[in-house]
This record gives sequence, structure tokens and C-alpha cells, in this order.
Amino acid sequence: MTFPLEWAGPASGLLCGSIFGYVLENGGLGDGCRLTGQLRLRDWTVFNVMFTAIIVAAAGLQILEALGLLDSTAIYTPTLYLGATLLGGACVGIGMGVGGYCPGTSVVATCEGRIDGAFFFGGLLLGTLMFSMVYARITPLLHAMPGPDSQTLVQLFGIPAWAILALLAVVAAGVGGFTRNVGKAAVGSVKA
Repeated sequence: MTFPLEWAGPASGLLCGSIFGYVLENGGLGDGCRLTGQLRLRDWTVFNVMFTAIIVAAAGLQILEALGLLDSTAIYTPTLYLGATLLGGACVGIGMGVGGYCPGTSVVATCEGRIDGAFFFGGLLLGTLMFSMVYARITPLLHAMPGPDSQTLVQLFGIPAWAILALLAVVAAGVGGFTRNVGKAAVGSVKA
């Protein structure tokens, strides 16, 4: 394989991060109100943008594998640790609910010049530093409740990748239809 599939190092992270940030910004996700709107189940832009990105990335990986450009077994798949997932999910969820940003959108908001995004991003950096200081002491908690060992959904459920992609597309279409109907109902109630 050649560039960019085997391009490793900080430059590849900066390139991919910049592209991801560009997509987030163009999707309107640099606005903290949009993310809190998602948490209130009123603004589904975050779900629609991110779920679409997941489906496009998954389909892209399958296409690259079908063309022989990528070996999916060479992609690192971490083991799921339920303790770490629950702790991390709770911390990020609380932060998103309070600040209106996730880590990626806080960077986008900071680059857009939003003071609240910069404040949140500073808190993210401080939280990361604090986490690194206590990591050694909480490692047993983080490694508690190990789940499936390095398994993908295809391996876990034993169904083909295209079936997983089809299921994701059905979920996206279902949620998209639901949110359009909710939006029309909300507009109708405002006009009445």
C-alpha cells in the first residue's frame, strides 16, 4: 500500500484531524447550542452528520478491502473494557451537557474564534493532564469488566459486513424520518 493508507506519524493525525474538523465545521457542529439541542432531542444535526460519517467511513473501508487495497485484519481493534467505557462516557457526557461541546467540536469552535469553545478546549486539556496524573492509580478500574477481545461487529455477531452496513443505513433512515416528522410537528405547533 502507498500514501495515505500507510502514512504514519503526527503528520497523518494532523491531516486527518484537519479534514475531520473541516467536516464538523461545515456541518454546523462548532455551535455549542447544536450539541445541547441533540442532548435535548430537539436538534438532530449532530446525529445526522456523525452517523453519516460513520456509514461513509465503514463503506469506504469495505470498498478498499474489496479492491485489495486494505486488509481489515491489519487494522488495530482495541479490547472493549466496560469499566473504562462507562467512566469515560459519563465524564464526556457530563462535559457535553454542561459545556455544549464534545472534544472535536470544542477544537472547531476554538478555531472559529468562539470564547466558550476555547474555554471548553482549555478544560479538556486540563482534564487530560489530570487524567494522566491519576492513570496509574485507576488502571485496575479502567481494565475492569473486559468485554469481547478485539472484536469487530462482524466478528461479534458473525454476520457479513454488508449486513452491518445495511442495518446502519436502516437505522439512519429511520432516525432521519423520525426527526423530520418531529421537526414538522414542532413547526406545526409553533404556527398554531
